[in-house]
Amino acid sequence: MFREIDASGIEENAVKLISKDWMLITAGDQSGYNTMTASWGMIGELWGKDAVTCFIRPQRHTMSFIEENETFSLSFLKDSHRDILNFCGTHSGRDCDKAAETGLVPVFSDGTTYFEQAKLVIICKKMAVSEITPDSFLDSEIDEKFYPDKDYHKVFVARIEKVLVND
Repeated sequence: MFREIDASGIEENAVKLISKDWMLITAGDQSGYNTMTASWGMIGELWGKDAVTCFIRPQRHTMSFIEENETFSLSFLKDSHRDILNFCGTHSGRDCDKAAETGLVPVFSDGTTYFEQAKLVIICKKMAVSEITPDSFLDSEIDEKFYPDKDYHKVFVARIEKVLVND
């Protein structure tokens, strides 16, 4: 059962949540949605709001859903669901129904989709978008190492609208 908490009440380490545990970025609603696994992002404060920053490559199927919708969610799953995260990070929603393939149970609420299996959900509303460009790197190794195909991320900054924990 989900209950709402304040963003400052997130007890887990944000760096670990994103980089080690991973998250599902999901946008869309019952008429159509997509989710993807991500391990890059940030949680903090920006422009006087509790905020998140997400990075999405242009070829990801989720990109069009993020661009077309005002809200999206971040779902953090329990360790026992690592197989779901692996699947959603290596398969495209263009080719399969990720929920049907993995057993994810979608919850349609707050203008977006998140998953019943999540231990933590952050509902986000976009505030800004920008693109990473090669001329923004101060260290050329970043471009060489992370962008050999020149598929630079779009950066989405969103305010945290709601935080839900699953007891």
